[in-house]
Amino acid sequence: MTDYSVLLPCVPRRLEQALPFAGLVRWTGATRLWQGQAMVMEPHQTFTGLAGAGFRVPTGFGVTLMPLRHPYEAALQARSVALATGEPVIAGFGPGAKAFQENILGAAYEKPLQVARQYVTAVRRLLDGETVVMDGPHLTFRGQLAPVAAPRVDVGLGVLRPAMARLAGEVADVVITWLTPPGYLRDVIMPAVAEGAERAGRTSLPRVVAMVPTGLEKEGREGDGPERLALAGNAAHMGAPHYLDMLGRAGVDVGSGRIEDVARGVVETGAFAGGDLPQVVKALRAYEEVGVDEIVLNTTAVHKLFGTQESLADLSAILRAVTAPQH
Repeated sequence: MTDYSVLLPCVPRRLEQALPFAGLVRWTGATRLWQGQAMVMEPHQTFTGLAGAGFRVPTGFGVTLMPLRHPYEAALQARSVALATGEPVIAGFGPGAKAFQENILGAAYEKPLQVARQYVTAVRRLLDGETVVMDGPHLTFRGQLAPVAAPRVDVGLGVLRPAMARLAGEVADVVITWLTPPGYLRDVIMPAVAEGAERAGRTSLPRVVAMVPTGLEKEGREGDGPERLALAGNAAHMGAPHYLDMLGRAGVDVGSGRIEDVARGVVETGAFAGGDLPQVVKALRAYEEVGVDEIVLNTTAVHKLFGTQESLADLSAILRAVTAPQH
C-alpha cells in the first residue's frame, strides 16, 4: 500500500507557521512531514522546534544539499532530529545544481556521482555506528557517532536521471524524486534503480518517494488552474538545467524556451496533479500504479497564491480521498 505524506509548503520564518502542517500529519492519515532544503530557517531546527512544541511526527528531508555540510555533521543532525522527535527520519541528500556547488565550495564537483556515492555511504555507515575512515578521493576523514539508541534514520538520495537512480539502487535506503511524471518513473527511473541494486547484490530495492506538486480547482477561487499552479510552485525547478533535462527525457517540450510550455507539459505528463478532486485523485493513483511507495503532497503553489488555510484545506481534502478505503 502506498503511503501519503505532506510537504511543508512554505519556508517558515517563525516556528508557528509550520505547526498547522505538523498537526495535519498528527491528526490525519498522513505518514510523514517533509521539507526540502531551506535557506531561512534550517529544516533540522524546524523539526526539532516542532517536537519541542509537542508535535512529534515522523519527518523527511527531501533533500538537503551536500555542499552545505560535512557527512559527519549530516549524520549527527539527522540522528538528532530522530532523538528529538522520537520518530523515524528519512534523511535525503543531493549535490545541488552546479552553480550552487561553485558558490558554496568555490568549484563544482568534478564527479558528482562519485561524491554522492562516498557521501551517502559515509552517512549510512556513521548512522549504523561504524567507525568510518574515508581516504579520498573526494572525502577524507575518520569518525564515529557517539553510541546511543535512536529511532531509525534512513538515508535517501535525490534522483532525477538514470545515472543517479542506478547509484541510489546501489547505496541508498530511499529514492527521492521531485516533479517526475509517473510514466518516466516507470520506464526510466525504476528500471535504473533495479539495475543498480542488482549490480550491488542487494536483495531488496530502496523505497521510492515521489514529491508530487498538487492543488485543487475550486469554485470561487480564481487562478487555480493546473498550469498556473504548476508554474507558481515550480518555476525555479522548471528553469534549472538538470530539471529541464529530466523533463525533456520524460516527454515535456522544453525546446521552445518558454516556461509556459514547460508548465503545460508538466501538467500533461501528470507530473502536476491538478483539477477537481476526482482528477487529482486519479493523477495520484497513477503514481501508486507504477509502484511508488510514498507520495508526498506538495501544495506550495496553493500556499503561495492563496495562503495557509487554503493549502491546509486542499491537503485535508486530498488526504481524505486517497486514504479512504477503495471499493
